[in-house]
Amino acid sequence: MNEYELQRVIRFLRRTRQPYVSLVPSAEPDASWNIVTHLIESEIAGQPVTLSSLVDVAELPYATALRRVHRMIDEGAILKRSRTATGKSFTLHPSPELRARFETYARQMKCLLAETFGRSMAIEDESDFYFGGMAERPASAGGATDDRLRFLLHDDNYFASMHNMWVDFRSNRATRRDFEMRILPELYGRLRANAEAEVSAFDVVTVNMPWLGEFASRGALAPLAGFNEPRLINPDDFQPMVWQTGAWQGVQFAVPIYVTIEILAARRDWLDEAGLQPPRSFDDVVGVARAFHDPGRDRYGVVWNAARGMPLAHSFMFFLGACGGGILGRRRDAAAGAVDIDGRAGREVLDFMHRLVEVSPPDVLTMEWKRGLDLFLHGRSALSYVWTMRAARFEYDIHSAVKRKVRYLPHAAGPGGSNLSPMGGFLLAVPANLPEARARRAFEAIASMASPEAMRAHAKNGFPVVPRFSVAADPEVQAGSPLIPFVDGLAKRNLLSTHQRPEIPQYAAIEAVLGEVLHRALRRECSDAEALGKAQRAVEHIMQRAEPELARA
Repeated sequence: MNEYELQRVIRFLRRTRQPYVSLVPSAEPDASWNIVTHLIESEIAGQPVTLSSLVDVAELPYATALRRVHRMIDEGAILKRSRTATGKSFTLHPSPELRARFETYARQMKCLLAETFGRSMAIEDESDFYFGGMAERPASAGGATDDRLRFLLHDDNYFASMHNMWVDFRSNRATRRDFEMRILPELYGRLRANAEAEVSAFDVVTVNMPWLGEFASRGALAPLAGFNEPRLINPDDFQPMVWQTGAWQGVQFAVPIYVTIEILAARRDWLDEAGLQPPRSFDDVVGVARAFHDPGRDRYGVVWNAARGMPLAHSFMFFLGACGGGILGRRRDAAAGAVDIDGRAGREVLDFMHRLVEVSPPDVLTMEWKRGLDLFLHGRSALSYVWTMRAARFEYDIHSAVKRKVRYLPHAAGPGGSNLSPMGGFLLAVPANLPEARARRAFEAIASMASPEAMRAHAKNGFPVVPRFSVAADPEVQAGSPLIPFVDGLAKRNLLSTHQRPEIPQYAAIEAVLGEVLHRALRRECSDAEALGKAQRAVEHIMQRAEPELARA
């Protein structure tokens, strides 16, 4: 349960109490409820709670309320935190135990509400459904149980939120069993296997943007033109560069569902206390990370994606772009397909990676992105290379220790490069091996998922970077997350690009080579020169081969 859902439960329960108080004038206020909910909501909003303000919300005589608050402090339910060195001024906060108990209570209330409102599908536990805002959908996008759709989605917080909207207990549209969530490597393998099946196991599939060329050229995805009549999706409402990420050789195969930017997150409070400037170059990143790196105190300079395979391949390509290069040459001539891995930029990037390893957690070369995210989220790292969609958790996760303490920065520039941040994201597509009736229902579901209403609901829940003009221009959306205006500023300064990961059919094969060969160099099993030379030759060989064999005749 994230803090947005928790806030909705609190607001709902508070509203149910108001009619009772109105009907029964002699009803006494529930002081403990008032105190606890005020503490929880203030903690979520980052608003300080003083002793006097907490006494006020109790709605009891002053002396009685004061005794109640002090008793809760003595019991350990409320914690005092000094605001000054003398300790005379302090703020009040819910203890971790109180927060955990209240979250359990909120989950139990969700289940009771679902039963009361007659959810038609069986409830295994509270995570089977969501208590939040539902987006509008076409009436035919999943109705009766035998028409229920199956989804293959990326395992991240955005798609978890999308899953929540569809399994809200008030909609009766789906259960969590209708959704298969996979991390990137598993998602790719699942898409390949599904494309080779006689009939698709899924109605809607998620495609990582760089994979589109491969799956479209394989004939694994259905062109969307035939489904968009009447016009359920308006391409003109999307940023042109974003809409084109769903096209291959002039044919639209997929709809962009979200865009995410890899950025550098820095602890603003740590930098201010140390009198350090935000890092803007490779050397700055290493310098700032070294200033805070203290493994003995379980504190690290930087977390980044360096695990073998896909994570490391992404980091290499992104850092290469920051040096003004690219695996297929510089930005201006990348379309020419000239492989440029074993060169100046490649050597600069591997040197930078070696230096990052020295100021990273000891398991950085095997660390999953979720562990890296948690390290920064819980205040144990000064810097983090992170996608904006994941960075959203820094501001909305109820357990975040860095809320409103983060400065968001573009990618640090490498030698000869600029502060260019890579743009990525995911597309929703209809498998080509679906019967026509199911394929049409699947497109209607995609139209619902990518509608302005659905995207606006996600953005207001703290998820940044929306690809529709009509949503991005909403003032309420812009105010929902500090990441949204930050990314908008990067776009206006022309600091976003997709060239680091070219959408070509050979992309996945190139990624596999980079993630394996260059990881050996970071493990010191071979020299940088050996690794770069081998990667260069392997990628040249891949590019010279014909496009991948079609999965479907």
